[in-house]
Amino acid sequence: MTQAALPRPHGLQVWRAAIRPATLWAGAVPVLVGTALALSDGFRAWLPAVAALAGAILIQIGTNLVNDYADFATGADGPDRLGPPRATAQGWLTAREVAIGAAIALAGATGVGVYIVWVGGWPMFWVGIASLICAVAYTAGPFPLGYHGLGDLFVFLFFGLAAVCGTYYLQAGTVSAGSICAAVAVGAFATAILVVNNLRDRHTDARVGKRTLAVRLGARGVRLEYVGLMALGYGSVVYAVVAGYGGAGWLLSLASCPIAWRETRAVFAKDGADLNPHLGGAARLELIFGLLLSLGVLLW
Repeated sequence: MTQAALPRPHGLQVWRAAIRPATLWAGAVPVLVGTALALSDGFRAWLPAVAALAGAILIQIGTNLVNDYADFATGADGPDRLGPPRATAQGWLTAREVAIGAAIALAGATGVGVYIVWVGGWPMFWVGIASLICAVAYTAGPFPLGYHGLGDLFVFLFFGLAAVCGTYYLQAGTVSAGSICAAVAVGAFATAILVVNNLRDRHTDARVGKRTLAVRLGARGVRLEYVGLMALGYGSVVYAVVAGYGGAGWLLSLASCPIAWRETRAVFAKDGADLNPHLGGAARLELIFGLLLSLGVLLW
């Protein structure tokens, strides 16, 4: 069965498919880690933490919908797509409906952002503006980042450094060395999700001129990037402990190493549609790593 022949999900399930809920952990995990670090350092600001979580998830939803719309418009989501079905390409939703959904999600993020700026001041304003611009510019606009090999950098910066450090700053009023180390680690695992996606799609992306790093570096190069991200993620944790920026509890996150090893072996052994389960595997790795790191930060 081709993707074009797939039946339309019923009711709100079509919007559930469009927003891709499994990817929302990429927005939630950095907020959880940043909040755990703030709590560990004695800063308790629950309402700003909830606002940061809501804003991150809304931006993730908006980014997903813009991506759905833009990849359909450019032909990246054609009948030969290897990944899970997309709502616009399937005809489940019109391009206009998806664009309106993206606008609503980003407007909601802007509304939450007003409160965040009120609490955190101008630094949060600039982080918020940059996040909203990049949510659209990732796959749309005159210079779509994802189409020029900048998607990996975008994810690392915004789903790692900006999200973790921004969450910590919002509650603590400053950025600690520990929050930077944790942000690097979370950003590495978030970027690994995109690496699996782009490795799977490199041939169809190249066909429509989408020059991701997987297209530019080739299969071997981007697989080595995946290994480098795993090393950076776990290495940042070890460095934080050795340098005294984090306690021994941070090492609890290393319990996720067997999952990382299994997923890395799969990334090297598989290709094309066979990587679909491991796209979810990379997302689960980030979630488990983030939960273990947060637990370790809070308990030790």
